[in-house]
Amino acid sequence: QVQLVESGGGLVQAGGSLRVSCAASGPIFNIYAMGWYRQVPGKQRELVASISSGGSTTTGDSMKGRFTISRDNAKNTVYLQMNNLKPDDTGVYYCNANVMSLPTMRAVNYWGQGTQVTVSS
Repeated sequence: QVQLVESGGGLVQAGGSLRVSCAASGPIFNIYAMGWYRQVPGKQRELVASISSGGSTTTGDSMKGRFTISRDNAKNTVYLQMNNLKPDDTGVYYCNANVMSLPTMRAVNYWGQGTQVTVSS
């Protein structure tokens, strides 16, 4: 079974930085797009940033210029560097990956368990 494990969340003051990581493990044949979403109570889960297997990125409008997504394909890991954090960035950050696994050779979307990011004012 493919698993995504996030790490690196926590509490930070406004203006500070955090980096979260997400490592995929299991019977992986290939990983296509990877990304980060966040969810705040009472709101829908929203895209933070995504990155293709070739390195093309998409970033949410409110995060542009502050958040950077990257990946290490050799480690099956995606990172999110968050700078100049604001209280509105508070939420649970979920990792997402589209993974083709063995032996099915079917591409399936997987989610991590989420990591809490809290930005204090």
